[in-house]
Amino acid sequence: MSYFAKSLAASFVMASIAAAPVLAAGTHPTTGEALADDQTFTYRVLDEHSSVDPQIVEDVSGSDIVRDLFEGLMNQDADGNLVPGVATGFTTNDAKNVYTFTLRDNAKWSDGAAVTAGDFVYAWQRLANPETASPYSWFAEIMSIEGVGAVLAGEADPSTLGVTAIDDHTLEVRLSASLPYFALMTTHSSTFPSPAWAIEEHGVDWTKPANIVSNGAYVLTEHIPNERSVRERNDMYWNNDATIIDKTVALVINDENTSLTRFLAGELDRTEVPTGQYPRLKAEYPDNAISFPRLCSYYYTFNLSDSGPEAFQDVRVRQALSYAIDRNIVTDNVLQGGQFAAYTFTPGATAGFEVPDVPYASMTQAERDAKAVELLAEAGYGSDNPLSFNMLYNTSEGHKKIAIAMSQMWKQKLGVTVELANMEWKTFLEVRGQQDFDLARGAWCGDYNEASTFLDLVTTTSGYNDGKFSNAEVDELMQTAKTMSDATANYTRVEQIMADEMPVIPVYHYTNVYMMSDGIRNWPVQNVEQNWYSRELYKAAE
Repeated sequence: MSYFAKSLAASFVMASIAAAPVLAAGTHPTTGEALADDQTFTYRVLDEHSSVDPQIVEDVSGSDIVRDLFEGLMNQDADGNLVPGVATGFTTNDAKNVYTFTLRDNAKWSDGAAVTAGDFVYAWQRLANPETASPYSWFAEIMSIEGVGAVLAGEADPSTLGVTAIDDHTLEVRLSASLPYFALMTTHSSTFPSPAWAIEEHGVDWTKPANIVSNGAYVLTEHIPNERSVRERNDMYWNNDATIIDKTVALVINDENTSLTRFLAGELDRTEVPTGQYPRLKAEYPDNAISFPRLCSYYYTFNLSDSGPEAFQDVRVRQALSYAIDRNIVTDNVLQGGQFAAYTFTPGATAGFEVPDVPYASMTQAERDAKAVELLAEAGYGSDNPLSFNMLYNTSEGHKKIAIAMSQMWKQKLGVTVELANMEWKTFLEVRGQQDFDLARGAWCGDYNEASTFLDLVTTTSGYNDGKFSNAEVDELMQTAKTMSDATANYTRVEQIMADEMPVIPVYHYTNVYMMSDGIRNWPVQNVEQNWYSRELYKAAE
């Protein structure tokens, strides 16, 4: 085992040893704070999650639940650094194309079965297997697992995938290319283990509370679709003695103002700040209103497939629509939560990413507006031939306000007519995924903290390239970037191509803007990926 792995394992063991006796006394093991008698964390989500199946889940809110129910090879600490999960650590060869993970011998499933390397082999084969129809199967490909392309194409059996259980506690992963950041990718929910016996017995119903078997710090005890999801402590979890939060409840509340009212009434421990209300709430509730950077991009994607509008095939139209958006109005007047105007797809908060100089970013807004008018006229659109299209977003008051603001800018500056349409989350995902739209809202939060997690989305084969943009140079640059020790030049060039071709309209880069209960401690505000775990939180006594 490497020194890195040994150090991580040692820190985890010491933390669990220190925690057990002190928790019994009702005080926090590190801070000495008195703990609240009721250790229930209740928070709001906008929509029903897509799934709690690790290989099926595709949204942020679902992934938050899955990180509590399941544990992967590696976890993240409050700063986003890798720490042990089921694996106590890993080693890699000099070429960084073979990774060997050592699994702890005390990890158990909620039914008491031991967690083994074979459970990861099964899960990863399941992720890549076309029969699973995983929305995240493409993630297995960008992980560069040996043989994954043929498996995804249905040309090879999933058993040929380059992942092997050397024994119950040793997992070997062979890659088709050097990938220095591979271990970072194992914190993603799609790589978490799955219980073959439960899936084989219950089929698609295996994730129901009565059937689910999980290996994380919590078990699913209740799920009422579009209403609530409840997870409670898993007594079989290897580090259960160090867990403080007993129960976590996710409540589906579609209206952001309703959720704020319920927070102020003490019914919620965390909720999003309604769009545009952060300055007021920060002044009134300085200890509760918080804002911090998040590794996410908010954008609109053009449908460039055959089903999309003919107008969008003209790059001048796409550029004109992007240039005419005053992003500072969106961030400063509409959102007002510290968000960052975006001119590149990749956020500046991404580790090791140097934000490139793309020409339209350095223009004044007046210059961008003038160029937009010129470009649209060159494309043949104006008062005699007005441009019109549909604009799709998932139901949310915030998304609605942004869509209205953008459509008004286009109408006032360019004479463009836009018809707005909204859909509930699951329908929206299906419609967007089938290219049944003109212009559709998109948002992407990094699956790991490296620029490729954003830029891989615009490659031809990406599962989330819903606009079907295809550029051979982008594909080649992203492929070669995977084997480079420093891919900065490649990432810069891809961003420049995106600024030239404008397949998407970057609007802003996220901050998380929350109302957080006074008693909640340890929220990982320094982790820009916002991979949070209920077992790391606690409620201090009032």
